[in-house]
Amino acid sequence: MIKDVLNNGGKFTLIAGPCVIESEDLCMQIATEVKKITRDLGMDYYFKASFDKANRTSAQNFRGPGLEIGLEILNSVKEKCGVKVVTDIHEPWQAEIVGKVVDIVQIPAFLCRQTDLLEAAAKTGKVINVKKAQFMSPEEMSRVVQKLEYFGNNKILLCDRGTCFGYHNQIVDMTSIPR
Repeated sequence: MIKDVLNNGGKFTLIAGPCVIESEDLCMQIATEVKKITRDLGMDYYFKASFDKANRTSAQNFRGPGLEIGLEILNSVKEKCGVKVVTDIHEPWQAEIVGKVVDIVQIPAFLCRQTDLLEAAAKTGKVINVKKAQFMSPEEMSRVVQKLEYFGNNKILLCDRGTCFGYHNQIVDMTSIPR
């Protein structure tokens, strides 16, 4: 059963933005342009960017501005551009702080089974967008949903990130959506 957890009348919704917050100016430019496009198409829009990409391949890669500056930028985008915002959390202690700014709390794919993280996210009362880990079957995501519901939150979105078939061979399997 599909619920309208975004309370937008079932409108097509786009969650989009840069992978990581590089600057406030870039975030403003992207949010402004995508808002125009989605408005013209009659779509709902959420600006998404990460304050910290903690799962970078190299320790030397840019990870983002960090929690405090990142949330300031997201709040600025929200207020100045008039869009809803999404960011991900990596540790339970971040949930409450992030939940004060964002409209959707996102759980990264590699952390989607972490009970403490799911509990903290659920307790924000926000919509939770959980990315499915590439190593999980679609059916295993029911356990993630059960955890969030157990902790009192049924405002849940699931995002398919594909499935790994061997090394370096990731496939998005559309049959996973109904499953």
